[in-house]
Amino acid sequence: MFFTKEDYSKLEKIGINSLLDLCLCIPKGYTDLSPITQLKLDSIGTLKIIVKSQKIITSTFYSKTPILKIITSLPDFNNEEFSLTIFNYKSFHKSLFETGKELIVYGKIQMQNYNRTLFMNQPQIVTKTDIIKLNFKTQKIKSATLQKITQEYITAENLIKHKIPQKFITPIIDIFHPNKKFLHFFHTKKTFPKESITALKFLEIYQYIQKISKKRYFFSPKFICKTPYNDFIKSLPFTLTNSQAQAIAEIAQDLQSDTAARRIIMGDVGCGKTIVILASVVMAYPYQSLLMVPTTILAQQIFEEAKKFLPDYIQITCITGKSKIQEFQNFHFIIGTQALLHRQIDSQNLALIMTDEQHRFGTNQRHYLEKMAEVSSEDSLSKNTKKPHYLQFSATPIPRTLSMINANMINFSFIKDLPYKKDIDTIIIEKNNFSPIIKHIENEIKQNHQSVIVYPLVEESENINYRPLSQSATFWQKRFKKVYVTFGADKEKEDVLAKFRDDGNILLATTLIEVGISLPRLSTIVIVAPERMGLATLHQLRGRVSRNGLKGYCFLCTNTPSSTKLREFAAHLSGFDIAEIDLKYRSGGDLLSGKKQSGASFVFFDLQQDEQILQEAQNILNT
Repeated sequence: MFFTKEDYSKLEKIGINSLLDLCLCIPKGYTDLSPITQLKLDSIGTLKIIVKSQKIITSTFYSKTPILKIITSLPDFNNEEFSLTIFNYKSFHKSLFETGKELIVYGKIQMQNYNRTLFMNQPQIVTKTDIIKLNFKTQKIKSATLQKITQEYITAENLIKHKIPQKFITPIIDIFHPNKKFLHFFHTKKTFPKESITALKFLEIYQYIQKISKKRYFFSPKFICKTPYNDFIKSLPFTLTNSQAQAIAEIAQDLQSDTAARRIIMGDVGCGKTIVILASVVMAYPYQSLLMVPTTILAQQIFEEAKKFLPDYIQITCITGKSKIQEFQNFHFIIGTQALLHRQIDSQNLALIMTDEQHRFGTNQRHYLEKMAEVSSEDSLSKNTKKPHYLQFSATPIPRTLSMINANMINFSFIKDLPYKKDIDTIIIEKNNFSPIIKHIENEIKQNHQSVIVYPLVEESENINYRPLSQSATFWQKRFKKVYVTFGADKEKEDVLAKFRDDGNILLATTLIEVGISLPRLSTIVIVAPERMGLATLHQLRGRVSRNGLKGYCFLCTNTPSSTKLREFAAHLSGFDIAEIDLKYRSGGDLLSGKKQSGASFVFFDLQQDEQILQEAQNILNT
């Protein structure tokens, strides 16, 4: 243990378990207990006093409550007379300032307006002088105790032991062992010097990465998968993008490793993740692969793609809530919804587990899938435990800095190239100006194109000044043919989506359209009340259009057309750019515990601005 047992028991009460934790527990302020050298207005410091008398003043111009006035002499200033005043005094103040006592008091010198004499308000009695007191805001440990502990342990020698670079050591020590220059800066600027703030940023992310790395476990794979995939790639009627090829190569390296793969494959909407999934199935053959997706329509869509592109020798099945198939051992590729969690699957031959739109599943659901296929040992963290390879696919990109941090827990692949160039115009339009949208949709229908209108609510709400889906349906159905309506609680929603895909002109829906379904004729999406949605959701919705190079249009119908956030969204098409913008508005959440999905996780480190500091911390930890 780094701390003594006694100190550790005190620090543990305020959540401090390491030297770096201690370094990040900074004082909120400082008190300079140096003696006052000149009796002048606004001087702050300590004075040695001898109490001569005390007197209670019942009422003054400044206070209606009684005041204790103490007359003293100052031995260090030729016994000059000096007064102290205590507002709202208590009986113990009288005994503290008994006549004849010699004390040291701390405070600020002020001046009486009516007679120009100097005095000190609310003096604090101190026992030491010529020291700088660190002021911590902690309830479970005294500030003086915490100062003693920090100054004992936060030393250059101890920071060097933790591999902290020399350039950060002095700025950190300055915080806990401040000199007059540091103190003057702090009291003048009301903050730490830039060097100390940079050092705190470094320590915070350095410590964070250390903790994340400890949460990463390495297991042996159930199967090492070495089946070549080049013939499969050559059989495809199109050429892979560079990003797809790179992601597949990284997965191949994982599946051939003696460590069970754990990788997130992150790609923008429409980047071609399905082909990467199918290539992974080929690599895992002759062992089984399992893919869980959030919706039936997406499961069926991938099932059709798999039948179309995978070699005939790979046996495929699709499991949804309506499926009656019970025997799975003869299939090499099992695609399904969450219905998979309720089926008895013989996982003996299961080598690869995948989830698509992984953010749609809870941690427990993903863990259950992985646990189902592992070869257990007595100790769940034992190196003898054998795990299936695990790939997570997501069309919700996260910012580069978050990816770099999370890379300490899991491997990442990025698919940034798109098979088709996205050509989408994003137009912000005021809520009451619907006529241009109606004309636009009429023109698109003439070209056999489809449109989707997304509403924030199904039923009316007093809190939202927009027409709900239920009230708007009649408006559209009177003006257009083949208008379909669905929403999240609609039990028939997947049938409605399928009918719209095959024969519809307009779909009225909630954000359920965000995930999954491929609509090759969809050219237009109208999003009502976009300011109420996160940027990631807006990007997913916009990504439904222009899937195959079709010219696309996204209308943001809003009460707040001047919104900076919406304007920034409209100016960018890349999901990775949108993720960076989203980070600016929401921050990064708590990556370590997973409890907070937004809001700042860091006190000092800035996810947007401090990537270079992050890189430096990672480089040191990797050496």
